[in-house]
Amino acid sequence: MTERPVRLIVTDDLRRSRLTVGFRLFLAIPHFLWWWLWASVVPFTAFVQWVITLARGRPADPLQSFHVAYVKYVTHLSAYLSLAANPFPGFLGDGTYPVDVELDRAPRQRRLGVAFRLLIALPALLLFTVLSWGFPFLYAGVLGTAAFLAWFSALVRGSMPQGLRNLAAWALRYTAEVNAYLLFVTPTYPTSDPTLPSGAGRTPQRPIRLVADDDRRRSRLTTFFRIFLAVPHIVWLIAWSVLAALAALAQWLVTLVRGRPATPLFRFIAAYLRYQTHLGAFVWLIANPFPGFVGARGYPIDLEIDGAERQSRWVTGFRFLLAVPALFVNGALSGVLFFAGIGAWFAALALGRIPLGLRNAGAHALRYNAQTYGYLLLLTDRYPFSGPPVEEPIAPTLFDAWA
Repeated sequence: MTERPVRLIVTDDLRRSRLTVGFRLFLAIPHFLWWWLWASVVPFTAFVQWVITLARGRPADPLQSFHVAYVKYVTHLSAYLSLAANPFPGFLGDGTYPVDVELDRAPRQRRLGVAFRLLIALPALLLFTVLSWGFPFLYAGVLGTAAFLAWFSALVRGSMPQGLRNLAAWALRYTAEVNAYLLFVTPTYPTSDPTLPSGAGRTPQRPIRLVADDDRRRSRLTTFFRIFLAVPHIVWLIAWSVLAALAALAQWLVTLVRGRPATPLFRFIAAYLRYQTHLGAFVWLIANPFPGFVGARGYPIDLEIDGAERQSRWVTGFRFLLAVPALFVNGALSGVLFFAGIGAWFAALALGRIPLGLRNAGAHALRYNAQTYGYLLLLTDRYPFSGPPVEEPIAPTLFDAWA
């Protein structure tokens, strides 16, 4: 991700002012007016840039600078509105901001890619709709869901949860990549890979972890008939879900009394959760092999689940109510999984493999789904972490350490 032409920079400290959080939308009114003026001009400048790049094979520098400033400004404003950052942003897209992007300007671009840029960008735009704010009264996107939940958390705690901040940062970077691609700043196609730079902070360990050992190769034959092949599994999943719900109810009572889950019920529910993840990976082409029916270990997209541990009776008693915010996030990420699966289906039929970004985006959605239902089904009382994976910081050389 560090070699991409649009790079995310995160220097945010997670602290939030309760006063500015409470009145954030009112404080942003001048920005709404300014963005509307800027956004009214950008379609015309983008068309002019399209004609120039098509004729010369390279964009005009003044328009390129204008579009770079616009992409950065939209990123700053969206970070402010979504509470991914705290300071009031500037109006010119210049300077630095706690959640920012660096953009490399492409000096030359292929005319064929320029000519059909909007058509080629359609798949990225579909994923953009579920990663950004969403559509009012229809569904909330990932960024909109993170902003809604973060508003309540920041008012109570005076800080932004790291998971929600990182989730919003992923959506902001993808938005910046789509804008940069559409405005001819770069010819590099947007990637849906959720991996964040090391500045976003380390991902905390959870008792339920996803392991990906997939080579991204897909059989065109099984890809084409994937839904039909999954029918027996879907029937089996429905039957198993009824038993898992009854087992979870019994486990809830046991954990309330003992403060610790019953081991036989724990193993049964863990196998169910692992099977659910295997089936989701198969249906949405995040993995290729036909999965087993018992949730056995060894699938390319698999779960590591720690053993049963003591759990708080208070958290157990109000488990379903506490899980509501996680279910909202899980619903938004389910949209990402759906569109990643659709994109993977076409890519697998054409190429016999799926892009790394789509595989990783789908894997992140499956991981969060497993953590959410693991929390609901009493496998753990550790709350799901919504943030995507973070790059490991590069170890310093001897010279760097000495310097």
